[in-house]
Amino acid sequence: MLIPKGKLGLLNCKYGRGWIEHRKLAVSSFRFFGYGQKTFENKISEECMFFIDAIDEYKGKSFDPKHLITNAVSNISNLIIFGERFTYDDTEFQHMIEIFSENVELAANAWAFLYNAFPWIRILPFGKHQRLFKNAAEVYDFLLKLIERFSCNRVPHSPRHFIDAYLDEMDQNSSDPEASYSKENLIFSVGELIIAGTETTTNVMRWAVLYMALYPNIQEKVHKEIDCFVGNNRTPTLEDKPKMQYTEAVLHEVLRFCNIAPLGIFHATTKNTIVRGYTIPKGTTVITNLYSVHFDEKYWSNPGLFSPERFLDSQGNFCKKDAFVPFSLGLLPLISCAY
Repeated sequence: MLIPKGKLGLLNCKYGRGWIEHRKLAVSSFRFFGYGQKTFENKISEECMFFIDAIDEYKGKSFDPKHLITNAVSNISNLIIFGERFTYDDTEFQHMIEIFSENVELAANAWAFLYNAFPWIRILPFGKHQRLFKNAAEVYDFLLKLIERFSCNRVPHSPRHFIDAYLDEMDQNSSDPEASYSKENLIFSVGELIIAGTETTTNVMRWAVLYMALYPNIQEKVHKEIDCFVGNNRTPTLEDKPKMQYTEAVLHEVLRFCNIAPLGIFHATTKNTIVRGYTIPKGTTVITNLYSVHFDEKYWSNPGLFSPERFLDSQGNFCKKDAFVPFSLGLLPLISCAY
């Protein structure tokens, strides 16, 4: 995570031309270089095999899967952003991912909220905010090196990945003083795309592993369904997804129960708005309490119980719930739920 400067990036950028341009480019890039390509599913399967091989190296011994899960998930986004994956023993990239994770935690620390309210706190020589700034500077320098490395053989108008596509936009809009594309904005955009494609999915998968360990009976049902529709002679594909109703229900219950983004993505009003008699001025930050929604007894029976069956009808078919909003409501600034 980088420290935002003004309107740079997407996470902290206000709605306007810059936000629209960068979101459009990010979404189109993930579609063109990623999930819109028929071969991309094969690349995801390949990454899964790398992941399984890495687990096998432990030969049944216990280990913390965080490192492997983070690298595997990150590599899916890396294929789109950089055009290639990073090996699990790439210590430099691994260090950057660890810094990203640490800064996400620091950003939720009380110091971060104090800094947002009282920016002058930045001058204090002590406090976790100093660690946040140090990490951000290190990530900035590393991302700059990565961008230079993966754009060195670039051919204009023949993009291989997101970085090339961004530089093409920079060239095409170089004469427009109002354009938001810039080298510094590229650095922030790459950093935020890595976070969007890594942090949330990684944490969901770690929670899923935990819940499977806590509820072996549920794990066994998922295992049986996988054996039934996939078998032992091939890897799963997206074509299997509609058939695996129980597995789908389990994943949805994991998302509901773990509340990976309890306050969702922050939004802002684009015009003066009246809600239940209260005037909400234009530009007001709007925060959704998704935790409250996911544990509201009005929508969920016994919400404190981990029960995938709540997402199944009487016939055992998967059914999505209106009160299920794991990522946020409204337009999202990033494409973190593209997968």
